[in-house]
Amino acid sequence: MKVLRAAALLGLLIGPAAAHAQSPNINLIPELKSKTPEEIERDKQLDKAYKDSLRKIPDAKAPNDPWGAVRTEAPAAHTTAKPKGKARTKASSN
Repeated sequence: MKVLRAAALLGLLIGPAAAHAQSPNINLIPELKSKTPEEIERDKQLDKAYKDSLRKIPDAKAPNDPWGAVRTEAPAAHTTAKPKGKARTKASSN
């Protein structure tokens, strides 16, 4: 009985592997075709137009602060330096 169970288990394990080995080889990544000179020239023109449009965008002068009108005072800048270690105290020697 144990031999029959072992054979059935082995058959269940080998079955999918054998079916996978018989499946056709499918290439999911197609070969890339080369571009024609007209396509290359068109890509260059599109790239140039894109870069020109980026130059037309003005630079931001100040950061956008949507809560600026709600606050009563401006956020404080961190100008004070905090000590990095613990403050040392004198130990009394008795």
